[in-house]
Amino acid sequence: MFDHSTESETLLEVNNIEVIYNHVILVLKGVSLNVPKGAITALLGGNGAGKSTTLKSISGLLKSERGEITKGSVLYRGQSLAGRDPSELVQSGVIQVMEGRHCFEHLTVEENLLTGSYTRKEGRGAIAADLEMVYEYFPRLKTRRKSQAGYTSGGEQQMVAIGRAMMARPETILLDEPSMGLAPQLVEQIFEIVKRLNEEQGVTFLLAEQNTNVALRYAHTGYILENGRVVMDGTAKALRENPDVAEFYLGMSDKGRKSFRDVRSYRRRKRWLA
Repeated sequence: MFDHSTESETLLEVNNIEVIYNHVILVLKGVSLNVPKGAITALLGGNGAGKSTTLKSISGLLKSERGEITKGSVLYRGQSLAGRDPSELVQSGVIQVMEGRHCFEHLTVEENLLTGSYTRKEGRGAIAADLEMVYEYFPRLKTRRKSQAGYTSGGEQQMVAIGRAMMARPETILLDEPSMGLAPQLVEQIFEIVKRLNEEQGVTFLLAEQNTNVALRYAHTGYILENGRVVMDGTAKALRENPDVAEFYLGMSDKGRKSFRDVRSYRRRKRWLA
């Protein structure tokens, strides 16, 4: 379990990276962040802030979208990830769960989960034990295990995507927008499971999330991105209590809850961008 009081080992370091798409579009402008071992680190910000691009910069998926890191470095356990293939990274213990609940729609839930174990060298017994472990965290998947994934609900597909990642026995999961398109009750369920996986299995998470309110309740530390830059970072508690974050991201101010329209109109007044 992550402990703020001790100097925790840094697993993942992103150092001042710039990312360009199609050789011309600058998306990330000097992003730096650290992910401590055993922590849940939240990457926060609105749509288009650069959260997904940051995750893809780490996982090696930028190339498939004509993106490249043109400056800075990404290190995992002190080793550069430059030029590493995404499949190599999975074997090193880092796996990304993509935004949008990507599943093999024509395969059953169980077949989807088993695809997550294809890089592993252990025998069938170890794989079967981990499948039962995933079903313990996601009991709904056990009841739907013979159903085609394409016919399951959005929440179940998100569970399949996380469960499939767990079958690779990762040390670190990069989780992109886990709450997107889900009802509030399901969002809470997903985050509760993330918390349990973190505490009970020791999985480190870097999660990109627009739902700042929920993310800061479950994360240990957080970074807020705007227009491809980190504009604020700190412990989740400090960010929750910061008046700027409360006003512009949590929809609250000392005058009470503000509407999204009001919040949006005040964005240009942010003190940290002044």
